[in-house]
Amino acid sequence: MYLSSLRELALGSRLKALSDHFYQAVDEVYRASGAGIESRWFPVLRYLRDVGPTTVTDMALAIGQTHSAVSQLADRLVEAGIVTRQRDPHDGRRSVLVLTVAGERALGDLGPVWLAIRRGMAESLGPRGVALLDAIDGCEQALAERPLVAAILDQRAVLSQAVVEVVPYQPALREHFRRLNQQWLERQFRVEDVDRALFADPEGMIIAPGGAILFALYAGEVVGTCALMHEGGGVYELSKMGVDENYRGLGAGRKLLDEAIATFRRREGRELFLESNSRLERALAMYERAGFERQPGIRPGSHYARADVYMVYRGD
Repeated sequence: MYLSSLRELALGSRLKALSDHFYQAVDEVYRASGAGIESRWFPVLRYLRDVGPTTVTDMALAIGQTHSAVSQLADRLVEAGIVTRQRDPHDGRRSVLVLTVAGERALGDLGPVWLAIRRGMAESLGPRGVALLDAIDGCEQALAERPLVAAILDQRAVLSQAVVEVVPYQPALREHFRRLNQQWLERQFRVEDVDRALFADPEGMIIAPGGAILFALYAGEVVGTCALMHEGGGVYELSKMGVDENYRGLGAGRKLLDEAIATFRRREGRELFLESNSRLERALAMYERAGFERQPGIRPGSHYARADVYMVYRGD
């Protein structure tokens, strides 16, 4: 599933989807059993039965919902005749929620249904259900000890001081070379056979012939890559420049480009060129600022169907 690939970034959405699934399933069970309640009513009704008359404020705190949400739900329960509002006998200035006789009767008939729900969930989820409940317990405890917003903002402050660094190829980073380039190729054009061949064997097709692959790291995350391919005789191609679209604005592309040019110079190359496409205006502008000049026409013998721009490095 797409959301699962986003991990922590989509945690709220994934939990919302699971929550909706459980609500819908239990509501269907309630309807099939002739119960006169809805699954979303359960926390309030069960708390009132177990604890007794309670204010909306205390209820919201006890079940972890907002005051507004509990108040609106209470209005529905009052309208349904299951709950009533009464003056607090200990403080006449406030009201408390109280189960009505009809509410008590409705809950009193649900024991077998709740037992079926518990056992049915255990059967459906198996050991994962136990792990899920334990994980939720742990998550609630962790959030109580370390509020999430504060933790995220602290990390944001730390990351604001991080800078992009460029590192050479490492086997452990190989998959990022494919990932980052496939990302922009599929979005802008299509992955060609020559691309697939390079992704399948970057060591053999780029590193071994005397080329280089570079990666841009931001706080340990791989956010960009590019390749310097040696065609022989000191002729190099700047290729496979890809930056994660979620990390634009950090200067990763220019740092990769500068290091690729520096690598070309250290190896005393005699020619550096690149092929691109006229649709990639921002990238072309960056190449021009770095010293690449656009040539008339495409490069003879071009490997790429998408290439309609040919540029040669003339120095800054």
